Amino acid sequence: MTEPEVLAFPLTGRWLARNSPARRIPSHGSHLMGTTYSIDLIGVDGRGRAATRGWASAFGTEPPEKFLGFGRPVLAPVDGTVVVAHDGEEDHAARRSPLTLIPYLLSQRSRLREGGITAITGNYVIIDAGFCGPYVTLVHLRRGSLQVESGQRIQVGQQIGECGNSGNSTQPHLHVQVTDSADWETCRGLPMLFRFGDGSVGMPDEGEIVSQW
Repeated sequence: MTEPEVLAFPLTGRWLARNSPARRIPSHGSHLMGTTYSIDLIGVDGRGRAATRGWASAFGTEPPEKFLGFGRPVLAPVDGTVVVAHDGEEDHAARRSPLTLIPYLLSQRSRLREGGITAITGNYVIIDAGFCGPYVTLVHLRRGSLQVESGQRIQVGQQIGECGNSGNSTQPHLHVQVTDSADWETCRGLPMLFRFGDGSVGMPDEGEIVSQW
């Protein structure tokens, strides 16, 4: 088995792990688009809440700005070269209500067919962490927030953008994955671990809150 790529944790503050490869592989229920070992990270408060709840969270949609993770800095998890920096996709409304969430999830295939790959990825950055790989991808970034461009050399900890709600995202979060290629159609997911601020290395369990300051 390939040795996991160790990434610096790309966020500060409190983040809730969802779709963690510590729970199951493939983590998102599919190997498509290199998501085998990927993870989603949702900004939360000290009580584990991404946003307060109200009428809209029960019956409608909510503005992404309401969520704690929206607009928070996303940092480079590796030294490397940016190979893709895609911006311009809309940060759409968040959906926590089953009334809006279920129809949205069921429309994923049609959105991919009509809008192409960026209908799923939204705004994203791919970093070549070596010489022709491995490739580290950060997905669902906030429109207009990217601070890097293709061909640019970057270092660990450098801000590359902000957490957003673009692409196939039901609430603001950061999706992180490592692959053997920068081609969405053919890439294979590779295992990864995070290095945290205290020097420890691991992968958050499903539902675990990571605190980085």
